[in-house]
Amino acid sequence: MKSLKDNYDVIVIGAGPGGLAAAIAAKKNGAEDVLMIDRDLELGGILLQCIHNGFGVEIFKEDWPGPSYAQHFINEAQEVGVDAMLDTMVLDVTPDRKVYATGPGRGFVELEGRAIVMAMGCRERTRAQIKLPGPRPAGVYTAGLAQRWVNVEGYMPGKRFVILGSGDIGMIMARRLTFEGAKVERVLEVLPYLSGLNRNYVQCLLDFDIPLQLQHTVKRIIGKDKVEAVEAVAVDDHWNFIPGSEEIIPCDTLLLSVGLIPENELSQKAGVALDPVTNGPFVDDGFLTNVTGIFAAGNVVHVYDLVDWVTQAGLTAGKRAAQYAQGCYNVNPRYVPTAAGENVRYVVPHKLDPETLTEDGIMLQMRVTQPLEFPVRIEVRDGDTVIAKKAARYARPGEMVDITLKGKDYDAVRQARELTARVVAR
Repeated sequence: MKSLKDNYDVIVIGAGPGGLAAAIAAKKNGAEDVLMIDRDLELGGILLQCIHNGFGVEIFKEDWPGPSYAQHFINEAQEVGVDAMLDTMVLDVTPDRKVYATGPGRGFVELEGRAIVMAMGCRERTRAQIKLPGPRPAGVYTAGLAQRWVNVEGYMPGKRFVILGSGDIGMIMARRLTFEGAKVERVLEVLPYLSGLNRNYVQCLLDFDIPLQLQHTVKRIIGKDKVEAVEAVAVDDHWNFIPGSEEIIPCDTLLLSVGLIPENELSQKAGVALDPVTNGPFVDDGFLTNVTGIFAAGNVVHVYDLVDWVTQAGLTAGKRAAQYAQGCYNVNPRYVPTAAGENVRYVVPHKLDPETLTEDGIMLQMRVTQPLEFPVRIEVRDGDTVIAKKAARYARPGEMVDITLKGKDYDAVRQARELTARVVAR
């Protein structure tokens, strides 16, 4: 690694898939000095513990395990000359793009970037955040923690499991624990539909005869020093317990797979405005936030289904950050805002610059509020005028929906007052 500088063209905070892609793209697009900072000991982020396959299908048209996918971009980052500070915690980021960090190797440092890319990823919701009552025995863990123990550290957290939540990590861990000889008694989901990808339900639960109970949750945890059982209960449409539906399920471990939250404490310190729906920054189509020169990429913006989309977002954010650092980014365009319409929970990006609309297009990504298990139509409208539309076989809250605006839509987008996305039955 080169000697540490005080000033960089682009500083990327986070070295997971989004951060790696952003740093590579920044370097390839003219940023001479690019630095990644990460609190972990290695580059790659969460991918290093994701030893299952399913990575790279969109970008490489190949099916890789997580560490192989990460290594591809680690190699590329090193080849193009990206610097890295590992085992380093970023303490603060200011609106004028100063970064304060500390680590055992270099102590406390103050750095400054012409542009900054926030790529801190996301974290799991904990027991406290879902207000799960009862005692606090050993044996209650998040699914991601169990994944690290089993896949990286070589520890088994238990022998008999109940998993609360049908998030992707939880379903993948149900299969992984079964491979290791454990018994997964049940997966409970409070919603009336999956919160993860349907492919993981098929490959991880159905293929291994692991029961899934929708509209069920944990009413209480039984056990003083160690989990001995959980009491499961059915819930109505308002998440109220249904009397008489209680069931005691013996187990020694409860795993929580109850959602992910973008890591945006540093973003808030920098003055970045957050969307209350996604808990991520408001961004334009280049992933620029409301703070000049500060971009955001990947799961820090909203939680993606596929790592390939995180990489794509990082590539866009890194390219635009490099352009900004070189004085080539229009920070005051005539933006057209996007909005969530019928059966849409949110849309990213939150606004776009029509002048960036080329034949490659601008992808709008969204999640639906309710599942539609029949052919649907995805539309982008300006009032009553349909600007773009697309057909899909179904739409589910656990799977992102997207539609791309292309160069042919330029005139309509440029004249639009607001672009409203909606997903309806076809």
